Amino acid sequence: MVMPAETETARAADRVDLKRPDLYLNREISTLEFNYRVLAQAQDESVPLLERLRFLCISVRNLDEFFEVRVASLKQLLALGETRPGPDGIPLSALTAQLRVRAMQLVAAQYQTWNDKLRPALAAEGVSFSDPMRWTPAQKRWAREHFQREILPVLSPLGLDSAHPFPRILNKSLNVAVVLQGKDAFGREGNVAVVRAPRSLPRIIRMPQDVADSPYHFVFLASLLQHFADVMFPGLKVRGAYQFRVTRDSELDLEEGETENLARVLSEELMERGYADAVRLELAEDCPASIKKMLLANFGLLDSDVYLCAGPVNLHRVAAVYDIVDRPDLKFSAFTPRMPPSFAAGSNIFELIAQRDILLHHPFESFAPVMELVRQASADPDVLAIKQTLYRVGEDSPLAGYLVDAARAGKEVTAVVELRARFDEEANIRLANRLQQAGAQVVYGVVGYKTHAKMLLIVRRERNGLRRYAHLSTGNYHQLTSRLYTDLGLMTADAEIAEDVNRVFQQLCSLGPEIELKHLLQAPFSLQRELLALIEREIDHAKNGRPARIVGRVNALNEPSMAEALYRASCAGVEIDLIVRGSCILRPGLPGVSERIRVRSVLGRFLEHSRVHWFANGGDPVLYCSSADWMERNLMRRVETCFPVRDRQLAERVFDEALDNYLRDNTQAWLLDAQGQYHRAMPDGAAPHSAQLSLLARYTG
Repeated sequence: MVMPAETETARAADRVDLKRPDLYLNREISTLEFNYRVLAQAQDESVPLLERLRFLCISVRNLDEFFEVRVASLKQLLALGETRPGPDGIPLSALTAQLRVRAMQLVAAQYQTWNDKLRPALAAEGVSFSDPMRWTPAQKRWAREHFQREILPVLSPLGLDSAHPFPRILNKSLNVAVVLQGKDAFGREGNVAVVRAPRSLPRIIRMPQDVADSPYHFVFLASLLQHFADVMFPGLKVRGAYQFRVTRDSELDLEEGETENLARVLSEELMERGYADAVRLELAEDCPASIKKMLLANFGLLDSDVYLCAGPVNLHRVAAVYDIVDRPDLKFSAFTPRMPPSFAAGSNIFELIAQRDILLHHPFESFAPVMELVRQASADPDVLAIKQTLYRVGEDSPLAGYLVDAARAGKEVTAVVELRARFDEEANIRLANRLQQAGAQVVYGVVGYKTHAKMLLIVRRERNGLRRYAHLSTGNYHQLTSRLYTDLGLMTADAEIAEDVNRVFQQLCSLGPEIELKHLLQAPFSLQRELLALIEREIDHAKNGRPARIVGRVNALNEPSMAEALYRASCAGVEIDLIVRGSCILRPGLPGVSERIRVRSVLGRFLEHSRVHWFANGGDPVLYCSSADWMERNLMRRVETCFPVRDRQLAERVFDEALDNYLRDNTQAWLLDAQGQYHRAMPDGAAPHSAQLSLLARYTG
């Protein structure tokens, strides 16, 4: 018998092929589209000017990483003869061509934003970037003296000939190719030389006030290297000097081996990562064809790997001026994260957690309680053990010092340090060594699975016996990013949650079978399976006329089975709202497939980093926070945790602040349509609402 609430759409769901390639967007293209939204922040005149500059630089750095990781991986697959398309059905060869077109458009938009919008606007505010062709005589004298005194002694220009082969060029380093004419002291004919900018030199140099045209007058190191090439090659005629930068594959390819050897193997790999296979060549747009041909031959690249730059090839370096320029009026207003009232000076944090679970919403609420929890644990004589996962912490973090203090005080300290946190590997190796020297037990997780879970467990002796205290979070234990990223953290003394956390630590530190957890969902084992089961439960509720809705918030959604399950739920009548910051392969609004699905991306002052999953569950809602995105790597190739917020009041608060608040955003939200295009949300007569600004007002005033 057909249930009353079952619609024709729901009955037709079984007839729809939900694996059809036209139902899915491409992951890589969607990732590029995210960077267009970041760049839009740099173009938005309502954003403070220096913040716009930062957004431009973020989009440039993101594109660097896209080539280092995603494009590099595609090139490897093609080299291995892999031709199978992803769920979107685009062959890899066609995909690389599409990515090049879109990436070239992004590069052009970045330089247009710099040249036509930001640079003139900054100059109008007294922040200028010098053009050597427009230097005054005094500026020329200063520049030449500065070059000869501060830069030339550090350089090692290399003329290319049979005795001087093309040098090794470090990943993303600044270099200048100089075309020469004439003969040197040995009678050698000048041809081409390469000048590598030493990493010890600043890329942006401030002119002194006595010669500057503005309060903040900067010159690029690249400009000085080009302009004074004749000083580096006396006696030879300089025909031209052209900036270039090569991007290399930055994925570490580690062989399966013993965990205790991981640090050594990783250290060896890191030494060579800067010189891995090239994937992109950035050139000054006036670079002659002969120089381009020479560089392509030396890097083993093709014409399709070249990207021309209408400005400095290392444009992201202008971000340095943000900290130099003392203009608060050109930056976001300073704020002080709220300290929860219960955390009064001198309070015993364990007593507070024992009374009730504590939720922290960063950066609107301070990260200090988390640091204080570890600090008090390190000094409390009743604390016997501290266990913590460390993914990205920061070398100078006081938290690492507290763990060292605890270990030296004789407490059992176990740190699961993920050495393979991309681009933080060297810092994490040093952190691991520091902890080991203090007597802490350091483990590197599981080879082949990054430990991305954010967990802290403290064992304390109390009047009634041992008690465990846990902290679970959607974000890293990093004091600085806690002021820049939105994240949610839960402190709890719930015995069942703490037991689950303890079992995960045991699994990471020892050997054994898959573990049974009472409340936590864990990747790569139960997380995806249970998420799919929760979606299926909503489908059942919808078919039986009960309240059925899903609200999900993640950084990315590219796992096909999750997208397919959401399509199936939409067909069955489940209302679905997704807040996806970055790439999303799901197409919302497709008739008969995803007409009940809405997808939005929110970008603003803070990087959206929280992962929250809410299910209506027939009127008895459940809410989870997670360290994992709905991505294949998070669900299948990482150790992740997804934890329920069991306190009903706290769960309602999370729904209000981290979900509903963002669904009402009509100023910083971008709405995804069925064609894969994003459109800026507009108030359209309603009162303007910014999710981030409303939380800032609520918590910091």
